[in-house]
Amino acid sequence: MGKRQNKSTTEDSPELEALRRRIDEVDRAILEQLNLRATIVKEVGALKAQQGEVVYRAGRERDLLAGLLDANEGPFPHEAVAPVFREIISATRSLQGRLRVAYLGPEGTYSHLAARQQFGNCVDFVSANAISEIFTLVERGGAELGVVPVENTTEGAVTPSFDAMVDSKVTLCGEILVPVQHQLLSQSGRLEDIQQVASHPQPLGQCREWLEMHLPAIPRIETASTVVAAKRAASDPGLAAIGSVMAAEVHNLKVVTANIEDRGDNTTRFVIVGSHLPAPTGRDLTSVVYTIRRDESGALHRLIEPFARHGVTLTAIHSRPIRGQSWEYHFFLDIEGHSSEENVVTALREAAACADSYRILGSFPRAMACTREATEGDAS
Repeated sequence: MGKRQNKSTTEDSPELEALRRRIDEVDRAILEQLNLRATIVKEVGALKAQQGEVVYRAGRERDLLAGLLDANEGPFPHEAVAPVFREIISATRSLQGRLRVAYLGPEGTYSHLAARQQFGNCVDFVSANAISEIFTLVERGGAELGVVPVENTTEGAVTPSFDAMVDSKVTLCGEILVPVQHQLLSQSGRLEDIQQVASHPQPLGQCREWLEMHLPAIPRIETASTVVAAKRAASDPGLAAIGSVMAAEVHNLKVVTANIEDRGDNTTRFVIVGSHLPAPTGRDLTSVVYTIRRDESGALHRLIEPFARHGVTLTAIHSRPIRGQSWEYHFFLDIEGHSSEENVVTALREAAACADSYRILGSFPRAMACTREATEGDAS
C-alpha cells in the first residue's frame, strides 16, 4: 500500500490559489505599465534626436532613483528598489539607442560590475585592456561612455586614470561609488594550502594589513586584474586570488576567508567619461587640472585661495608628475558645484590667472551614496 501524500504537496488551498491569481493580475498590470513607460521613452528619444541631446543623462537617472527610494513605504525591500528600477531604466533607455560602455576588462572585473551597477544590462559593454584605452575608445567613437576608477578610500588615487585625463580630451560626466569587499579564493578553501597570493595591485593594497597578519611570509603577485588572478588560482592549487564572489563562482574556487579588506568602509570611486558636458543639477562636482611654476613662492596657495574666498568647497587635490619635466606637477582639483555657476566661474577664472595652464575636465552630477548591497567592487 502506497504512502499517503500530504495534501499541501499535491494541491493548493483555494485561499492560496486566490492570492496567486491576484499576483498574476498585478504582474500583468506591471507589464502593461512597463510598456506604457517604454512608449513614452521612445517619444522622449525621438524628441532628443530632433534637439541633438544625448541618450544618457546621469543627473536625471540619479534623481529618478533617489525619488523612488524616498517614496518607497514598503513592504517591498528598500535595498531592491534601485536594482529593479535600474534594469527598467536600462531596458527602456535602450529603445532610444543602445549605449556602448567601455570598462577595464576582462569581463567579470570589478570595473565591469561597477559599469553594470550604473547602466544595467541593456547596454553593450566594451572591454579595454588598460585605463588609457578606455579614454581612447571614447575619443574615437568606439564607445559613447567609459567607466574609470579614480580613487579608493584605502589606497587613494588610481594614478593611471589621472595620467590619462591629462592626455585625453574626453569630458567627465558622471560618478559611481562602489563598496569594496574582497574574498580570498583558492581551489581547496584552506588557508594552510596557500603558497602565493595574487591580485591586481589595488586589492592587494586594500588587504595589506590582513595579509601581513594572516599570511606574513607568503609572496604576493601583482596581476593585470582580479579576473586574471582567479584564472591562475583555478589552475594552481598553491595560489590564492583576491577577488569577488562572482570570480569564485565562475572559476569554481572556494572562499578561504570572506571580506578581508582592511577597512569596513572600503569604497572605490569611478568617473564616467564621455563627450558631452552635463547640465547643472544642483548637486554637482567640477574637476579641473592646473599646472603652476615651481619657482614661484606661494604659487599653490594663490591657486586654491580663490575657492575659499568665493565660498566654493574644495573636496580633493591630487598631484601627478609632468612627463619630461622633473619636479613639475599637474594639480587635479575637485570642487563642489557646476562650472556654469557664478561663484564657481569666478573662482576658476581667478585660480587660472595664478596658474601656468589649466583645463576643466568636466562638471557632473554627484553619485548617490553607495550601500553594501549594491556591488562588490575595487579598481580593477
